[in-house]
Amino acid sequence: MKKFQILSEPLTIELIDEIISSKTLLELSKEAIDNIERCREYLDEKMETQEEPIYGITTGFGSLCNHTISNEELTQLQHNLVVSHACGMGDQVPLSIVKIMLLLKIQSLSYGHSGVQLQTVQRLIDMFNNNVLPVVYQQGSLGASGDLAPLAHLCLPLLGLGEVCYKNSCLSSEEVFDALDWKPIELKSKEGLALLNGTQFMSAYAVRTLIYGLRLSKQADFISAISLDAFDGRISPFHELIQNVRHHEGQMETAKNIREILEGSELINRPKEHVQDPYSFRCIPQVHGATKDALDYVSTIVTNEINAVTDNPTIFVEEDLIISAGNFHGQPLALVMDFLAIAIAELASISERRTYQLISGKRGLPHFLVAEPGLNSGFMIPQYTAASIVSQNKQLCTPASVDTIESSQGQEDHVSMGANAATKLYKVLKNAERVLAIELFNAAQALEFRRPEKSSPMIEEFVEKYRDVVPFIETDELMYPHIQETIDFLDYTKLPF
Repeated sequence: MKKFQILSEPLTIELIDEIISSKTLLELSKEAIDNIERCREYLDEKMETQEEPIYGITTGFGSLCNHTISNEELTQLQHNLVVSHACGMGDQVPLSIVKIMLLLKIQSLSYGHSGVQLQTVQRLIDMFNNNVLPVVYQQGSLGASGDLAPLAHLCLPLLGLGEVCYKNSCLSSEEVFDALDWKPIELKSKEGLALLNGTQFMSAYAVRTLIYGLRLSKQADFISAISLDAFDGRISPFHELIQNVRHHEGQMETAKNIREILEGSELINRPKEHVQDPYSFRCIPQVHGATKDALDYVSTIVTNEINAVTDNPTIFVEEDLIISAGNFHGQPLALVMDFLAIAIAELASISERRTYQLISGKRGLPHFLVAEPGLNSGFMIPQYTAASIVSQNKQLCTPASVDTIESSQGQEDHVSMGANAATKLYKVLKNAERVLAIELFNAAQALEFRRPEKSSPMIEEFVEKYRDVVPFIETDELMYPHIQETIDFLDYTKLPF
């Protein structure tokens, strides 16, 4: 089994994808162990001589920061913090995202600025490696004092509390820990705060969406190329010279992809009666390309965040400083996740328009892509479904980052709402996957009406594999299973470019 040493190299979106998909095990590097132990030792020594209050270590939290806690109550304070903050509601966070949350929390604690015990971080690694994944809920974080409620649920099992998913069942943490002979952790000063302060809920959603979004961008290019050929579109808008005079990287990459996918197509190279295509075909490089550029930009911000220390207060051993500040504020993530939601929604929006063109009875294609329209409704309603989903995405793209609600009696008076930006971004992504699947369903159907002429070898091979899963539709039949089969096909099929 592959192993990854924490802090052996910076995390990237691609590396996290590899760690999660290959079921790589985690272990602490010597650097990480030294960092954690040195910081904990410093904090323990500091507590023996410190007279002035330290936020969250010898005081209460939030607006209770002026309430001093005695040395005898410091452990109880941290325990109470985790328990009282576990107020998540709503749907469960997908387990794939929970696992990323664990990885990111381990990474952040390993820099040696948080004051946690080594055994605390090691237990989080044990949970990751054994797929003991806490039950975390989507609602509850304001995205400012860190993702308090979701991270409380993530860390409840450390105390033997809450629930975890293990071997396809959701059970009490106590039951699973007993089976694995794991004892609850007794938190020391600062630990509860270090576990709950941080942006790992937002960051995990952002990472997962980027992993999917980068793949979705390629799928959008490939599916749009099938639609273009099936629609008897023109290749000229994808000429390299057109892209070069505007010099946007995403646009140039998209046009290059389309040219590569359609190389050798009989359909794309045959004479055309029409001079121009509708924007949804002609402007594929510009629209898809802008989304690629957005993905690149968001990746830089998220990559910075997942390699950062985001709890509070922050301990600097060498400088003998413990500083209470605001690295947990999610504004950098909130802004870019709102941006990315818009960018991904546009992939769906232009996709639905291509589907609409394909069923419109133009350029020799039958109305609704069925041989006997009237008797058969054909592909009329899949386009309705796509339009409905696109409309919902527009609603979900209202930015969360412009909102704020005062909390903690005014101490936390500006929040990012980044957690809401994260969860709705994920919904936008899943919706875009569905709309692109509907486009493929239509495009493959339309292509059959161009026979005996063929598309490119790359497309023909892909559609042949698709036909093993989803048939050509002769007459009306149940369509929703075929749409789901198309989604599944795209999920497990590697694109040939």
